[in-house]
Amino acid sequence: MILYDWIVIGGGIHGCTVASFLIKKGIAAPEKLCIIDPNSEPLYRWKNNTERIGMEYLRSPGVHHIDVDPFSLQKYVRNEQRSKMELYGKYKRPALKLFNEHCDSVLKEVDLKKSWHQGFVNDIKKDQGIWKVMTSKGEVFQGHNIVISISINDQLNIPNWAEKMKSKLPNQVFHIFDEHLPNLQTVEPTMAIIGGGITAAHLCIKLSNMFPGKVTLVKRHPFRVHDFDSDPGWLGPKHLASFHKIKKYEERRSIIQQARNKGSLPSELFHKLKRLENENKISIVNGEVETASFSNDNEIILKIEDKELTVQTVMLATGFLPSLPGKSWIEKLIKEQDLNCAKCGYPIINKALQWCPHLYVSGPLAELEIGPIARNISGARQAAERIVNSL
Repeated sequence: MILYDWIVIGGGIHGCTVASFLIKKGIAAPEKLCIIDPNSEPLYRWKNNTERIGMEYLRSPGVHHIDVDPFSLQKYVRNEQRSKMELYGKYKRPALKLFNEHCDSVLKEVDLKKSWHQGFVNDIKKDQGIWKVMTSKGEVFQGHNIVISISINDQLNIPNWAEKMKSKLPNQVFHIFDEHLPNLQTVEPTMAIIGGGITAAHLCIKLSNMFPGKVTLVKRHPFRVHDFDSDPGWLGPKHLASFHKIKKYEERRSIIQQARNKGSLPSELFHKLKRLENENKISIVNGEVETASFSNDNEIILKIEDKELTVQTVMLATGFLPSLPGKSWIEKLIKEQDLNCAKCGYPIINKALQWCPHLYVSGPLAELEIGPIARNISGARQAAERIVNSL
């Protein structure tokens, strides 16, 4: 059995960024690093979800990506003689296609295929100083160091009224990030998209091209227009210096919640939606869905405050639940290794993102140390930097 130097759990943006940094900094060779992920290839969920909603440009600036050099993506544009149009606006936000192709080139460079293993982790144990990672297939992987880089993507936020309606009309109510979502071409218009943030906006724009005049966006709050999903001051000491002085983790959690521009969207998407509304390609309804029922011919009737909306299909762009990712096996690990957690259940970690010797975290699990950007691409970079710089 191979004894790996590093085992990274999760092969999304976070896991791939950590792996890229470990390999490029000479800390781990590809064959001595193992990435375990439920999917067949790196960034599978990221590519699938962003393509599904029709994302054209990332919200993140061009210096945020999975490579070590912050200007790697911009150099890639020059070297590959790509159009500068693929970098949008003053922050040089990359087109999704460009970003993904740059990721593929970095992963090829570090030979990540040698490290990849498809599997679903369901247990971690420590035996005589060696970590043992178990998968649902009964496989066991041994390693000196572990990085848990999992997200909350499996924890779909489905409102109660939608859950009830989904149980009665499973082919008419979908969460956009449900793995079993059918091809959007086959979905029956008219449709309501529930949500007011960036995912709902992207999806609304995509579906308005497919089904013009048959899409209604239902949002419970006014549009929240922000360039980024938190103030750029959170990328460095401007906000983090005072954040790290706070010793009470409940206070840190509260600050993180307040700092996130939850349910927001950048200005160009806001203007696109307003233009589509003016052209009668979409309708926008303000208010919260209070109840949902269905007619004799299975049309869905949504009661939204003092209005009623009748549609064939409901698409939920309602995000994810904030509870602990990988809950079942992570809770077992916490108990067995006596790991430190805040009241919210999330890890209390040191500056190197170490939860206990040789066990590191990135992504949502690192947010009490990294702050509100922890889940983003910038958070992935910061996590990878902190881990490799501590070694």
